[in-house]
Amino acid sequence: MKLGVFDSGLGGVMISRAIKDHLPDLDMVYLGDTLHVPYGNRSEKAIHNYSKNCIEYLFTQENCQIIIMACNTASASALRKLQQEWLPKHFPERRILGVVVPTIEYSIDRGFENLGLLGTNYTVHSKVYLQELQKINPNITIHQVNTPLLVPLIEHDGMQWIDEVLDHYMKPLMDKGIEAVILSCTHYTCLKDRVRERYNIEVFSQDEIVPVKLKDYLDRHPESETKIGKSGADTFLVTDLTPEYTQQASRYFGKDIELSHVLYKDTV
Repeated sequence: MKLGVFDSGLGGVMISRAIKDHLPDLDMVYLGDTLHVPYGNRSEKAIHNYSKNCIEYLFTQENCQIIIMACNTASASALRKLQQEWLPKHFPERRILGVVVPTIEYSIDRGFENLGLLGTNYTVHSKVYLQELQKINPNITIHQVNTPLLVPLIEHDGMQWIDEVLDHYMKPLMDKGIEAVILSCTHYTCLKDRVRERYNIEVFSQDEIVPVKLKDYLDRHPESETKIGKSGADTFLVTDLTPEYTQQASRYFGKDIELSHVLYKDTV
């Protein structure tokens, strides 16, 4: 069996690389729903169905034991319903893990109480980070900024324009005197060093959080950990394959990777 990593696009490639750096022996399969990227501007119904279809594919066709939903939008919109209603009926021995709660736990552990957040339309408007953070520590203040231009720029090799866009999004957060900023989209992991250097601020990036939290989860759940193969094999799948995406994915994974196009039921 395998560890699955599901995302709408390149963010999942970055998380996959981080996981392999931390846990190199795990057999892993990445599935990017590149046909529908970005998820952040989609309806709740669409996000749920796209996520369910991709996860079902990873369980049935790729024999995944655990799937990391490496998409904040999907984690905010679809994860809980899939975990509580769909998974027990169809794959009761399998697990789906999100990225929101691990990021929140990490943020709270760092002790800051005035936080900023960059996120997609859906993640920001869902207020999932605000709600979950304040459940644990109501003294935490979080200022959120919707950043719809970042994912398209990252997906389409637009990094030469990123600084001006980042300045526009970061200014209202810096004006609030934030102590740290949460990059609440896995795509934004490629911006972490830029944000740290440009604004001299603490950055919570999910490629630095998810692998550590996953290792902790596997240590605490040997009944799942022992089922995952340890040959170090990697598989990379996408729902829409283009030469541009192949080049970008290899760059962000750190070496040339072979992407395969997969077909799955596409219902909204």
